[in-house]
Parts: sequence; C-alpha cells; structure tokens
Amino acid sequence: MQSDKTTSPILASVLMVSAMAIIGVIDNVVILLADTIGLWQFHLSRALLMLPLIAGLSLFGLGGLRPKRLGPVILRSVLITMAMLFYFASLAMMPIAQALAGLFTSPIFVLLISSLGLKQTIGPWRIMAVLIGFTGILCVLQPNPGEFDAKTLLPVVGGLFYALSSIVTRSHCSDESTVALLASMIITLGLAGAIGVAVLSVFPIASPDGPDGFVFRGWVWDMRPAVSWILIQACGSTVAVFMLIKSYQIGEPSYVAVFEYSVMIFGPLFAWVALGQTIGTMQIAGIALIATAGALLGWRAGRAPAGQAAT
Repeated sequence: MQSDKTTSPILASVLMVSAMAIIGVIDNVVILLADTIGLWQFHLSRALLMLPLIAGLSLFGLGGLRPKRLGPVILRSVLITMAMLFYFASLAMMPIAQALAGLFTSPIFVLLISSLGLKQTIGPWRIMAVLIGFTGILCVLQPNPGEFDAKTLLPVVGGLFYALSSIVTRSHCSDESTVALLASMIITLGLAGAIGVAVLSVFPIASPDGPDGFVFRGWVWDMRPAVSWILIQACGSTVAVFMLIKSYQIGEPSYVAVFEYSVMIFGPLFAWVALGQTIGTMQIAGIALIATAGALLGWRAGRAPAGQAAT
C-alpha cells in the first residue's frame, strides 16, 4: 500500500478538488440548521446517519473497518474531532470565508510544530510562506485590538488541531484503510456530540435564539426543520471525507495539500450565490495570500530530496 501513495497524482488531485467542491457546498448548510438545533445534537445525529453509509463503503470493498494500529487512529480521531468542533462552531458565527481562512492556518501550524516540536530545519522559503500566510489571516479575520472578539479565534484553534491530526495521519496512519480512518473519526465526533448533549441536559445553559446559541444549545426535540440539512451534511460528508482521505493516501501529501485550498473558492462562492454572504476586497486578498502560502509550502516540500526536509 505504501507504493500507492505516489503513483496516482492526477487521481489524487481530482479526488481532492471534488471533495472540496462538495464540502464547500454542504458546510454552508450549517448556518441553516444552526437556527434550530445545537452543535452537539448536529454531530450526534450526523454520525448516526453516516455510520451505516460508511459500513456500506466497506461492504462494497472500499476498505476494512478495523484499524491496524488502534492507538494512532484514536489519537488522530480525537485531534480531528477537536478541529471539527471548533470549525463547525465558527460556521454558525461568521461567514464561511472567515471560518475557512482560520481552519487553513493548519499548514502554518504544521511548519511551526515541525520546527519547534520535531526540531526540523526551516529555510527562508518556508519562513516567507509563514509570514505570507499570517498576513493573509490578518486580512481575512481583520482583528481589532479595541474590539477583540474571541469568536474570531475559533477556526484558528481548529486549524491547530487539524495540523496536529495531519501530522499524525502522515506519520502513523498512511497504511490504514481509508474507511477505517473515516469510521473512527465519525464515531469520535458522534461520541463528542453525545457527551455534549448529556452535559447540557444535566447542566443546561441559557442560549440565545438563532445561530448564536448553536454551541450552547442542548437537545431539541422538534428538529424537523433541520433534518433535511443534516441528511445533506451526512451524505455529502461521507463521500467528500472519503475522497479527501483517499487522496492523501494515493498522492504525495505536499502535492495534494495545494488542491485542498480550492475549498476557499467553492465555499465562499456558494455562500455568495445561495446565501448572499459577501466578502470585502481585503478578505479576498487575505484568502489569496493564505492559498499562496500553502502552495509555496507544498512546492518546497515537493522539491525536497527524499528523506530531507524542505527549506
């Protein structure tokens, strides 16, 4: 299976762009269901719908459900669950362009963790990429020290956890079944949702109406207005995340990661067409800078000799 990772670059790129197109559309529906139910109920309900679909992928011969190395798979699942909780919470509170910009700080965190934690050498090109990406983040999030809002940091924290999960995926889970990784992630997200619902049932928190109450809302019995959106999310996520994981397993990660930035086109474009969300010139420039930083990091990683860190 190791040999498959670098033998299908075209298929890997097609899978990634297709996955990002689906995610760019379905993540926009979170703002619609956030009016009715809460973050935890959403993840629990979606997981219950996705698990039979994932089992079907296994029955069709697309991969086994049992991990080869349970420890790393669980660690990866916990990390990516934390990333998704922060990311989906931010989707209900800000335009998708801002949420995606925060989440896609992950390549910058990967670089910093590799340098500070793993003691890898960072050269001038990668330092420049970090500075470009950080500038892009500031352009998109537009933080105002006089009016600081912690909500703007939610997707950035998600980006940190996503970076950690990416490192674990590449270093310890490359030989795992795509279906096993997907199933483990969804089970962990479902468990997180169940825990959140249970805690809020025992210790309820007064939550505001609408999307602002998304994170603090407990179980809502009348969830009929949200069911169709959860179904769309469940089906779309099953297909998209399968393709995303598979693309990293059959293609060079540094090459594939560049195509992941296409979601920053699909997501805001659909939000503008369907939901009327608009972004300013400064935010468009910031998105371009973040994508440039990611492409630069991928280009340098792709040029590095085998076994040598890119500089």
